[in-house]
Amino acid sequence: MKILAIHGPNLNLLGERESQHYGTTTLEQINGDLVEIAKKAGHSLLYYQSNVEGELVNRIQEARKEEVGGILINPAAYGHTSVALRDVLLAVKIPFVEVHLSNIAAREEFRHKSLISDIAHGVIFGFGPKSYKIGLLGLMSLFEGSKNDSKL
Repeated sequence: MKILAIHGPNLNLLGERESQHYGTTTLEQINGDLVEIAKKAGHSLLYYQSNVEGELVNRIQEARKEEVGGILINPAAYGHTSVALRDVLLAVKIPFVEVHLSNIAAREEFRHKSLISDIAHGVIFGFGPKSYKIGLLGLMSLFEGSKNDSKL
């Protein structure tokens, strides 16, 4: 199965910005880890990052044409503001898991609500870069049944 990891705004600055919230791991390191995890499970992983909302929407629409079976998405700030991301995720009907590096429930009040959490198959936040790994394992388990449960 093809899996698409989507990274929202400012995640290209991981490793350089606000390490108290986001740690020191770079986006390249996260993507490399995700590719390896997916590969070991027999899947392929594509990844995409943009700071532009419309580009993220376009990429998610393209995923349907590419027969992507699942999306792992860190919408970053757009998770709290983007009706467009919500609408495209509903439109493409590709199962997805939402992830955030920081504990959004322990941050500013405006970060407590995500516009996509209620339509996601799962939401993982607060574990730093491990949030992505946990989210990917959870996403793969949706398609592999109980055989992947022991890895969680």
